[in-house]
Amino acid sequence: MDETRIQQAKARLGIIGNAPALTKAVGRALRVAPIDLSVLVTGESGAGKEFFPAIIHQYSSRKHAKYIAVNCGAIPEGTIDSELFGHEKGAFTGAVSSRKGYFEEANGGTIFLDEVAELPLTTQARLLRVLESGEFLKVGSSEVQKTNIRVVAATNVDMARAVAEGRFREDLFYRLSTVQIAVPPLRDRGNDIALLARKFASDFSEKNMTPVITFSDQAKERLMAYRWPGNVRQLKNVIEQMALFEAGETITAETLAEYLPEASASMMPAIMQSRPLPTVTSRGESDHTYEREREMLFSLIFKMRKEIEQLREDVDQLRGPSTSLMKIHPTIIDTPAEIMDTSAEEMPPRAETSAITDEGITEKEAIRLSLERNSGRRKATATELNISERTLYRKIKEYGLE
Repeated sequence: MDETRIQQAKARLGIIGNAPALTKAVGRALRVAPIDLSVLVTGESGAGKEFFPAIIHQYSSRKHAKYIAVNCGAIPEGTIDSELFGHEKGAFTGAVSSRKGYFEEANGGTIFLDEVAELPLTTQARLLRVLESGEFLKVGSSEVQKTNIRVVAATNVDMARAVAEGRFREDLFYRLSTVQIAVPPLRDRGNDIALLARKFASDFSEKNMTPVITFSDQAKERLMAYRWPGNVRQLKNVIEQMALFEAGETITAETLAEYLPEASASMMPAIMQSRPLPTVTSRGESDHTYEREREMLFSLIFKMRKEIEQLREDVDQLRGPSTSLMKIHPTIIDTPAEIMDTSAEEMPPRAETSAITDEGITEKEAIRLSLERNSGRRKATATELNISERTLYRKIKEYGLE
C-alpha cells in the first residue's frame, strides 16, 4: 500500500499517529474499501475503531450514498429489530405508524454496527439473512424486502470465545469477518501517545481560548509508560482536565501523576486502600469485598441503634413515667417501626394481671398464656401485653407459636 495514500487518509479522517500497527490497520481498510466485502474491526474500547468504517465508506464506490453508524449495545433488546429493520403500523404497542429501519434507510450505502456482539441471537439470525441474500422482513410484516448494503461491524469482545459460549452465531461471525482489521491499543503505539496528548491539549486551548499546556520530557515518558486501559478516550479525558486546571503551565511528571487513576488511589485514606469498595463479583472471585460490605453494615447498625435509643427516650418523655415504653419490657419494642405502629388506642394502661413481666415466667410463656386467655385473638392479646400487633406477629413467629 502506498505510504502517501495512507497519510492522506489519516489526514482526511483526523487520525493521529505513526505506529506500525496503526499504519497497517489503515492500509488494510484502504485496500478492502473498493471491494464489497463485510469487514469486522476489532480492538479494545476507546481505541478508535470508529475511524475505520468511515475510511472504508469514504474510499468505496458507495461514498456518495448514506453512511449510518449504529451502537448495538445502546439499543434495548425489545426494540433492536424495529430499529434495524423497521416495523409496520400496529406491529406492537406504540407502533402508531410504519417506520423504516436503518437497513432500508441506508440502501445503497454502508451501515456500521458498533458493538455487534451485543446483538440478541434472534437479531443475529435476521442479520445473517441480510448478509447472505440482501433480504429482510419488517417487524409485523410478511413481505420480503431487498436492500443493497455493505456492513462493517466492530467489537471489543473476544468473538471466538463468544461463539464458543453460545453468545454469538458461528455462521454470522464468519460472514461478518470476511476481512478483519485489528486496531492496536494505545499502550502499544509508543510515540503516538505524546503526539495525541499535544493535539488534544492544542484543540482544547483553541476551542476554549485558554493558554496551552506543554509537557516536560519526564511527563512525556510518564505518558508513554502508563498503560491507558481506557485507550485514546481516557488519554483525551486526562489531557483536557490538565488543560483546564493547569492552563499555560508546563506539565511535569509529578503534575501528571495527580491526574492518573493510580495516583488518585494513592491519595485515598489508608482504610480505603486496605479494602476495596464493594463491587459486584462473579462466583469464584475473591470475596474480600464482602469484608468491606460487612464493615459498612456494622457501621449502619450502630448508627441506627443510637437513633433508636434516642427515639425511645423521646417517647418516654412524651408519655410520662406511668406509661414508659421502656418500663413495659425492653425486649418487646426494638425498632423504630414498631414504636411508630403503636397508637394510643393500641396501648391502654396495662392491667395488673398481665403475664409479660411476671416473675419467673419467660416472654414466650407469657405470650402463649395471653393467647390462650384471649382464645387466640391476636389484637386482644397485643392489647393485653401493651405491644403492637406487628410486634406480636413477629414474636409468635420467632417462638413458633403459630
